[in-house]
Amino acid sequence: MKRFLCLISLFLAFASCLCNAQTKQSKAQLKEENSALKAKLDSMMTVLGNCQEQLTATQEELDKANALLVIEAHEDSPISREFSDSLLTHWYMCGFEEGEDVELENVDSVVYSSDVPDSVYIQRIKDMNCYIQIAYNEIVRNYIILYSQRYRKWIGNILGQCDFYLPIFKETFNRYNLPEELAVMAIIESHLNPTATSRAGAKGMWQFMYPTAKKYGLTINSFVDERMDVAKSADAAARYLRDAYRIFGDWNLAISSYNCGAGNVKKAMVRSGGKTGFWDIYPYLPRETRGYVPAFVGALYTLTYHKEHGIVAQPSDMPVHVDTFHINKMLHFQQIKEVVGVPEEDIRKLNPQYCHDIIPGNKGDYVLRLPHIYTDAFIENEDTLYRHKADTLFSPMTIKKIEDGAVGNGARTVYTVKSGDTLGAIARRYHTSVASIQKWNGMRNTNLRIGQKLYIYR
Repeated sequence: MKRFLCLISLFLAFASCLCNAQTKQSKAQLKEENSALKAKLDSMMTVLGNCQEQLTATQEELDKANALLVIEAHEDSPISREFSDSLLTHWYMCGFEEGEDVELENVDSVVYSSDVPDSVYIQRIKDMNCYIQIAYNEIVRNYIILYSQRYRKWIGNILGQCDFYLPIFKETFNRYNLPEELAVMAIIESHLNPTATSRAGAKGMWQFMYPTAKKYGLTINSFVDERMDVAKSADAAARYLRDAYRIFGDWNLAISSYNCGAGNVKKAMVRSGGKTGFWDIYPYLPRETRGYVPAFVGALYTLTYHKEHGIVAQPSDMPVHVDTFHINKMLHFQQIKEVVGVPEEDIRKLNPQYCHDIIPGNKGDYVLRLPHIYTDAFIENEDTLYRHKADTLFSPMTIKKIEDGAVGNGARTVYTVKSGDTLGAIARRYHTSVASIQKWNGMRNTNLRIGQKLYIYR
């Protein structure tokens, strides 16, 4: 028995030793396997990281491609440069009093004198802490002098308007996470005139041509032209500039493309030998576009430092506070004037997008802006407001004339295509070109259909 117990003890001891050896061997194997797995995991993480980088780059390229498709659906910018009228020069020429010295076309070939030394200009630009990169050179200096010294009276009037319009624009650009300095572009585009219309048919503060306006969701019909809606046109401009920045990755080039189109900016890059900086491609840009960025800098500088140059903001006729109402019925400005007491001119100033003093609320939800002082009167009389002279103001004959384009302010005609019409004949009738009609209406060919509405600008 003792011998049996000894054998069992020896067996157990041997088994224990064997187990310990196997355990040690298993631990060693596990360490080796863990090391191998860790190496594989690290390799997989590296591959995954590379995939994520490629995916991000691909998404950026897709965003860029989509932006390019949106903008280049109509190769020209909101202001079509197919036409020879130069708005940057045209608006200034129209905006100054007779006898004033206007030399915008020669700004890049002259040197204006100033009592302010370059070092002061450079420091002031630096202190602006502008998100958009600003270079200082002789051309920029010329535009700063133009805006801050030679056009002092005009800038004073603009400053008065800025108090009303710029907060709207800045809020819009902030909503899209864009530099709020871009709001100054409206000064260059239209002198902050919401009804500004070029000979080419560009309209509103942001000077949208018809096809681009439609592309960015602005409503244009017989009753409404949202290119003249201050808030909605600014929203469309912000989205255009966002798309342009996605393409170029540079705000100076995005701003330039707003003036001449993304296609022309890309052509300038090619002509420059593939350079991508604004001042590198400057000589290869269309003539007017060359001055667009320097003019932007000049306007931005002057708005920031107008006090240093003794420029005083002139009183504005825009109301301090405005209330907004959503209209879902037909409403005429005359009804508002006679029932609520708001002068028609005040209504037009705040609602320039309504072409015939009519808000077509029966066709959708439209906005009415009124001075705050009339808010209570509008609410109190809203029940009777829509019925006041409705039969006369909205007679079927009046509405049909508007829809057929027979009533207007002379700037735009809505032509309804009839049997036998050709685009050439219509162009001759209205003393314009086939290409212009195609551009205004986003037409890719000359095909017409009976009943089609064509927008023609004079």
